[in-house]
Amino acid sequence: MKAKADRGTLISNAADAIANSDALLVCAGSGIGVDSGLPDFRGNKGFWEAYPPFAKLGLRFIDLANPAWFDQDPELAWGFYGHRLNLYRKTIPHKGFDLLLKWGESKPGGYFVFTSNVDGQFQKADFDESHILECHGSIHHLQCTRAGGCNTTIWRADKVIVTVDETTMKAKEPLPQCPICQELARPNILMFGDWSWLPYRTESQQSRFRQWLQENAKTRIAVVEIGAGTGVPTVRMTSESIASTYGATLIRINTREPNVPPGQISIPTGALEALEKINTQLTR
Repeated sequence: MKAKADRGTLISNAADAIANSDALLVCAGSGIGVDSGLPDFRGNKGFWEAYPPFAKLGLRFIDLANPAWFDQDPELAWGFYGHRLNLYRKTIPHKGFDLLLKWGESKPGGYFVFTSNVDGQFQKADFDESHILECHGSIHHLQCTRAGGCNTTIWRADKVIVTVDETTMKAKEPLPQCPICQELARPNILMFGDWSWLPYRTESQQSRFRQWLQENAKTRIAVVEIGAGTGVPTVRMTSESIASTYGATLIRINTREPNVPPGQISIPTGALEALEKINTQLTR
């Protein structure tokens, strides 16, 4: 009974923090997509359960998310990213996204999204593109693999079709090409060991984020962080930094790593469950 009462208090405290805020910052890692049916890539086991052919090859997520594959084995590289592109296109964001958008739009200072996800789910859930920062880029945008020359252009992948043989996880020809020079294209995603990623689109997003923070520097900001782990700590570090710098309230929703700095709120449940329970408190 005590655990249930404690969790109820945490939900109530989170609802109070959101209700009393002037602006909402949503910080999201991969855990927010689990309730939409997206695979959990945290840890080799989860990744290999989603992609058995890569388990047979002994290739981990961190191994495959490397730009070197576009030179060494472009079919394998596009098998990995093409399958994810197709998956994200088919995925429908869960109802928790709608709740976050509703809360954010109700605030005088509005909302902003800071996410390490490359899946475009916030855009699909009708969040304003100009209020989203994708710190690792987006799978829905491409760039050329050729160094120099046209390798300064980022374009949308809307018309790109990638066919993947799911028994081998290799993409079939034709592979995506640069529209300028017809060389191999790659996602505009910051990969591991990536020195050729084009940061221009993300830098524009960062500029808008800094402006939003300046506009809300003297307001009460609620930071709702969802599904962000410590393996790649960019999102957690950002949410904690904002909470500390701006005196914001951090609400961390995380099933595996729910610990928070002193004085902040930890909810150790999944994204959708926590957001629905918070919303119930807000609408009473």
